[in-house]
Amino acid sequence: MQQPIEYPVPPAAIRQPRGWVWRAIGRTYLRLAGWRIEGVFPTDPKYVAIVAPHTSNWDFSLGVAVVLATELRVSWLGKHSLFRSPLKGFFRWLGGIPVDRRASHGVVEACVQAFEATPALFLALAPEGTRKGASRWKSGFYSIAAGAGVPILPVAFDYRDHVVRLLPLFQPSGNLDQDLPLIQALFSTTHGLKVRPGN
Repeated sequence: MQQPIEYPVPPAAIRQPRGWVWRAIGRTYLRLAGWRIEGVFPTDPKYVAIVAPHTSNWDFSLGVAVVLATELRVSWLGKHSLFRSPLKGFFRWLGGIPVDRRASHGVVEACVQAFEATPALFLALAPEGTRKGASRWKSGFYSIAAGAGVPILPVAFDYRDHVVRLLPLFQPSGNLDQDLPLIQALFSTTHGLKVRPGN
């Protein structure tokens, strides 16, 4: 008899039960696609989660499945062009916050203020900022975490092993140049869906 798959449970402060149907949809997607989740959600009620590598549009579908399967209450920033009918309401229900990249000044400050104003917040970001990848990650995620005084939760999407890994929390020191290589090194053995030149 096949053992039931266990899923990490977020702490109550960042858990959002959406009903058994949505939970079943998320878990069915992961099971049929052959994915599993390793690790645990920290007990901290506030942190910036960074998801990497970001190499495919499928990353978003996988992320949605993880959120539904674990009943995670998450906030995430997305291109404003995504938030159009008929999916606008669904994306907002999933925690999406539209951002116009042509006028994104003040986003870091707004996110820091959001952390200060609420007792619990799970903010998920893609530090590469693009599916094409970049030798230097965008520093917004780090500025938010350091400015709000919250830790960073690295989340690896490993397409080779079909594993979503919740890695140990990283506490930013405030020195971006020192910390960024250490954070990126946590993903050094993680394989995205698409292999980039030089990888």
